[in-house]
Amino acid sequence: MHPYAYIKDNLMRIRETCEARALQLGIPAPRLLAVTKSAASEEVRAIVEDFGQAAIAENRTSLFLERYEMFSDGERPEMHLIGSLQTNKVKYIAGKCALIHSLDSLRLAAEIEKQSAKREIYTRVLIEINSGREEAKGGILPEMAEAFAEEVKKNYPHVVLSGVMTMAPVCTDKEAYRPFFRETAAIFRRLCESGMLSGEPVLSMGMSESFETALEEGATVIRVGRALFRK
Repeated sequence: MHPYAYIKDNLMRIRETCEARALQLGIPAPRLLAVTKSAASEEVRAIVEDFGQAAIAENRTSLFLERYEMFSDGERPEMHLIGSLQTNKVKYIAGKCALIHSLDSLRLAAEIEKQSAKREIYTRVLIEINSGREEAKGGILPEMAEAFAEEVKKNYPHVVLSGVMTMAPVCTDKEAYRPFFRETAAIFRRLCESGMLSGEPVLSMGMSESFETALEEGATVIRVGRALFRK
């Protein structure tokens, strides 16, 4: 038996859950992003190399870079950054990150623009929506999201606005997440309809305890960590 067979079992169960629910709703199943912050390096290798997980995510720049260096160029999975990004760390991930999920200020947008222009690349980003309006959490307030998107689109040509992300407040049951996801999804739809988004639009929401509710509210990407790596 594979020493990390439990990861394969978890992965298959989550994929099957998403596919079955999406089929019931008549919508596409969301893409699964494996959040590897709590996983050992051997577990990360297993989920990518042995079990075919194509995209992984980290919430800290230092661990993102550590995971990035684990794989050779031809074998590296798609790498996402989902946590808060400090402006002085942008230069380390520029050109390495498939998607930054946590754009939450014009200052950060300006630095992503600077580092991208310097490398002659375009960097895909999501606006982080503070759907719970939590003072201790980063993100753009929902009522400011569309104006913020307009500023990014107008002033930073190397920053490719691809969609939105939210990290909802911790809730005691799955249903309690729904209002936060629903409001974020409404913002996402308005941005799509107004032509603000470029490329494949992304609505990133839902984690281990809430991905089913996020799927029901239209998430195109779910970010799952603990549920993948627990034994």
